Amino acid sequence: MSEPTGTAPAEAGPDRRAERAAARRARTLRGQGIAAASTIVVLGGLAALTLTRPGWPVFRDSFFDLEQFGDSFPRIAEAFWLDIRVFMIVEVVVLVLGLAVALVRTVKAPAMFPLRILAVVYTDVFRGIPTVLLVYLVGFGVPAIALGETESGSRPLDWLPTEPVVLGGIALALSYGAYVAEVYRAGINSIHRGQRDAALAVGLTERQALRHVIVPQAVRRVGPPLLNDFIALQKDVALIAIIGVTGEAFRVAQTETAASFNYTPLVAAALLYLCITIPLARLLDRYGLGGQTR
Repeated sequence: MSEPTGTAPAEAGPDRRAERAAARRARTLRGQGIAAASTIVVLGGLAALTLTRPGWPVFRDSFFDLEQFGDSFPRIAEAFWLDIRVFMIVEVVVLVLGLAVALVRTVKAPAMFPLRILAVVYTDVFRGIPTVLLVYLVGFGVPAIALGETESGSRPLDWLPTEPVVLGGIALALSYGAYVAEVYRAGINSIHRGQRDAALAVGLTERQALRHVIVPQAVRRVGPPLLNDFIALQKDVALIAIIGVTGEAFRVAQTETAASFNYTPLVAAALLYLCITIPLARLLDRYGLGGQTR
């Protein structure tokens, strides 16, 4: 009687898996090679097209002068610290203000109706006015009100702030607070009503259900769009320069440009903003696409 030959299929299994793994590696390597080749072709073509233009030397000397960059960068970097401080403070104010407005618009109690009307008006007005125009209105309008005298010579509103950096921060907070309020409200409305009903069923009040169940879920859900707004806010901090904030990075870069008739300081300021916005954008990609998918 002959021996059974049942070992052949068992040996064939690992061979087929090895072949599939080798085929996948080959496809991966082929894809990486195609990607690298296409990148070299595209970037090389763009570089060749740019560097061979007759106006490239003039453009290079006007925007990428290394000597001018090294001379102006320390002063611009020192001024950029003001941008970071304004951004951090305004960001905290915007988070609190936006959440408060969103909660007012979400709560349906009859006694809250006047506040809901005010919240709707605030959102519509400050979201509809361009941020640069709002910075102008607050930056020049508030000092005019604060320093205005009555017929008796008194100044009843002299307690209002008149510092340009403070007024610029207030304008940014008002503008972005309206946007963030709508982001929060969308997150709160996206929570299924069953979450509220379940919270009430276990004995929580309406306020407790909102605080402990609905708002925490909504905040986690709207993390990516909030981060996107803060990337835009970091860039718009430069707008406070238009109302006379002399220590801001963009204004310092403008001064350096006017003194040297060279645009390299503006490029230096742009690089500083990129050092903040690009890491935030990558964090948004990771958090929005990978970390908050459930």
